Amino acid sequence: MPINDPKEVFVQILSSVRQGTEQTTKIFQEISQVTQHPDIREAMETRMFVSDTILAKLDQCFELIGEKPVKLSGRLHDDIAVNFRDEVAEIQTPIAKHLFILATANQLIHLRTAEYVTLIAAADMTGHYGVGVLLESCLADNLAFVERTRRLIRKIIEVKVTERLTARSAA
Repeated sequence: MPINDPKEVFVQILSSVRQGTEQTTKIFQEISQVTQHPDIREAMETRMFVSDTILAKLDQCFELIGEKPVKLSGRLHDDIAVNFRDEVAEIQTPIAKHLFILATANQLIHLRTAEYVTLIAAADMTGHYGVGVLLESCLADNLAFVERTRRLIRKIIEVKVTERLTARSAA
């Protein structure tokens, strides 16, 4: 599909973010089902809840600009999901599996974050400041998830280090 102006690029990226949010939610659902760690499961389930509000905000963005989402291939997220399934099945130790799960979640959110930064600039460029406000709030939700994921990774590692130190002192 030929793109002729900045608004069409904006609609395409916004469509990509919307479709990617749906696909990422499905991946988070899959992550939630394969993890044995209750904190990771809770984080993924909460993220799925937040994703529903993000989708509503993105739909409002389309309303404000008078456009509908365009259909995109979505192959990137399909590839990520397939790679996730294959790689997580190969990981034998629980801590390594937990860290891999969290790294995958973080990668997906960082991809979304980059798209939001671009969309916010495009919203400003095209004069859609209300859309910019909605996108900023979506970005804030993503950044909060990144921070919480970082803390969860640190917590998991600290527990493992403490277990290791305790085992050494007992020996």
